[in-house]
Amino acid sequence: MNFWVLQTLNGISFGMLLFLLASGLSLIYGLMKILNLAHGSFYLLGGYAGLVVVQKTGSFLLAVAAATFAIVLIGVLMERFLLRRLHLQEMPQTLLTFGFLFIFSDLAMLIWGSNPETVPKPEMFSQSIEIAGFFYPSYRLFIIGFGLAVALVLWWIQDGTRVGAMIRAGVDNEEIARALGINVSLLFTLVFALGAFLAALGGVMGGPIMGVYPGADFEVLLLGFVVVIIGGLGSLKGALIGGLIVGLLDNFGKVFFPEFALFTIFAPMALILAVRPTGLFGRE
Repeated sequence: MNFWVLQTLNGISFGMLLFLLASGLSLIYGLMKILNLAHGSFYLLGGYAGLVVVQKTGSFLLAVAAATFAIVLIGVLMERFLLRRLHLQEMPQTLLTFGFLFIFSDLAMLIWGSNPETVPKPEMFSQSIEIAGFFYPSYRLFIIGFGLAVALVLWWIQDGTRVGAMIRAGVDNEEIARALGINVSLLFTLVFALGAFLAALGGVMGGPIMGVYPGADFEVLLLGFVVVIIGGLGSLKGALIGGLIVGLLDNFGKVFFPEFALFTIFAPMALILAVRPTGLFGRE
C-alpha cells in the first residue's frame, strides 16, 4: 500500500511542475497563437538563475523572485521587439522561438557547463514527514500544495477579474476585442510575461527535485506539449488535468516499464486525440 501512495505522490508532484510549464504554454498559444518553442528555455534559465542566487545568498525565496524577474524581462523583450513584428505569422514565429531554444541552450552550457546541478531545497522543507507509516519528502508535498494554489490563482485571474475577461475576449475574437477598446497589444505582452514567469517558476521549484542540466529544456518542452495536447490548447483546467495525467503516467511508466516509459505517455495521448482531437477540455 505504501508503495502505491509513494509513487502516486511522486507522480502528482511531477505533474504539478508540468502544470506550471504547460499553463503558460497553453495561455500563450490560446491568446497569441504563438507556438513558443523557447518555453523550455525559460524553464532551464529560470532553474540556473535560481541556482546562482541560492548559491550567492542562501535564500530560496530571493532565488524565486530574482529568477522569475529575469526571465520575465527576457520574455517581454522577445515579445515586444521580435515576435510582435511577426504577428499571426505562425511559421516564422515558431522558427524564431525554435532558434532561441538552441541559442539559450548553448548559452546555458557555455555559462554553467555540462554537469548537472541541483538547486538546494529551502531549509524549512529539508526534512521528511511521516504519512501513514512512511516518511515522505516535505518539499514534494509543498510542490503539490503550491501547484494547487497557483492553479486557483490563475483560475481566479481568468474567471474573476477584468483582465481575465479581456483575455477571454481576446482568445474568442481578437478583432472584436480591439473594436471594444481592449488594448490587445498590452494583453499579448502581459500573457507572454505570465507564461515566461510560470516557466521560470517551474524551473526554480523543480530544481531541487529534477535538477538543472543541459537538455532539460528539450525534455520539459516535449512533456509540456504532451500536457497541452491532452488537456486542450488554451485551457487552464486542461493544463492541470493533463499535467497530473502525464506526471502519473511518466512516474508509473518508469517504475513498471522503464524500457517503454515514453510509450506509456504517448500511447494514451494518441488514444485521447483519436476520441477528442482538441484534447480533453479543448474547444471543438
